[in-house]
Amino acid sequence: ELFGYLQELVDYFLSMFGPNECLEFLEASDRSRPLVVRVNTLKARRKDLAAALMKRGVRLDPLAPWSKVGLKIHESTVPVGATPEYLAGHYMLQSAASMCPVMAMGVKPGDRVLDMSAAPGGKTSYICQLMRNKGVVIASDLKPERQKATVANLHRLGVRNAVTCCYDGRKIGVLMPNSFDRILLDAPCSGLGVISRDPSVKVQRTMPDVKRCAHLQKELLVAAIDALNHKSKKGGGYMVYSTCSVAVAENEEVINYLLSKRDVKLVDTGLDFGKPGFTRFEHKRFHPSVALTRRFYPHVHNMDGFYVAKIQKLSDKRKGVEEEDKNEQTAEKASNEVEAVDAMEVEGDKSEEKKIVGAGGQNQQQNAKKRKGKKKRGSNDRTRNDDGPRNKSKKISYAPRAEQQVQNVQKKKKTNAKVSKPRRMKITGM
Repeated sequence: ELFGYLQELVDYFLSMFGPNECLEFLEASDRSRPLVVRVNTLKARRKDLAAALMKRGVRLDPLAPWSKVGLKIHESTVPVGATPEYLAGHYMLQSAASMCPVMAMGVKPGDRVLDMSAAPGGKTSYICQLMRNKGVVIASDLKPERQKATVANLHRLGVRNAVTCCYDGRKIGVLMPNSFDRILLDAPCSGLGVISRDPSVKVQRTMPDVKRCAHLQKELLVAAIDALNHKSKKGGGYMVYSTCSVAVAENEEVINYLLSKRDVKLVDTGLDFGKPGFTRFEHKRFHPSVALTRRFYPHVHNMDGFYVAKIQKLSDKRKGVEEEDKNEQTAEKASNEVEAVDAMEVEGDKSEEKKIVGAGGQNQQQNAKKRKGKKKRGSNDRTRNDDGPRNKSKKISYAPRAEQQVQNVQKKKKTNAKVSKPRRMKITGM
């Protein structure tokens, strides 16, 4: 073990980073991140909140130039999560990295927004704050017990345009198709980017766990695209996908899978910091636009490991499904043609059989007529033989019809009358 990690995790990090950078990442993941709070502009201003907290013995600074609502707390003599300002809903404890997906969404007042993994409500409340309590935000999560914290935080922060519900995110695309202007999917992940907050990840997460998470993320992401409305008149059709993991299997591979299944494209996140996403990893090659996504690392940005991708839906086409349908249609056409050819062959065989059977029937009928004629002729011969002297040795002939007629003619010519010879006249001399 290295730094208390499983060997397979260390090998995976070495495949992502070089040896030196991998060592920096492992060391930074063991260090705690600075405590960050987000000012709730629905109830307070950052300047007023900073002054109030400083009076209570809190030493703080603005988070960064890219954030107008973040405060970084260095030291505090009072519990930050139990001050009167916190209980009044003036701020929310939230990491700096988790603010980036909401900033990348670019929500506007009046939008119809879906947060697919809302609990405990940090990102949901930030979305409502940016929308100024106008529009609708659907905050969904699979587990009802997790939504209790979401409801409590939304009430405390003064949010009035959010609706909490409990749906399986994999079925959202079927339950509410083409219903939202913007969607946020902060997908469940392995947590390989927040090891400083949960050290148990070092020994509990394995690569099969990462693959299982990636499979779930693909299902959720495809369902989110199906629920997105690309024809929105409010300039919608955008969604943000984010994870708190640095694994390529949960980030770039999932995005690349989506590009092959739906008619979407990646757009700029609008974040001017962070490293671009990988376009190649080991033997795998991803779409060049994957470089527009953003990665955040503990050893580079002093933030939790995070991944953010912004996606635009172009149409309702389903690439994989359409190809399958085309293949099925071609297969059906081919099978129909084969069936038609087989049917024609069968009909031809049947017609030939009918002809043969008809010819056989005619032959049978002719043979039957011949037999009947032969029987009649035989009976006539017997009657003739009965009129004259009986000749037991005489047999009835069953010669063909032509020969029988010839024999009958010859029989008619024969008679018992004597033929007299012409008398010779004597010539006498004069």
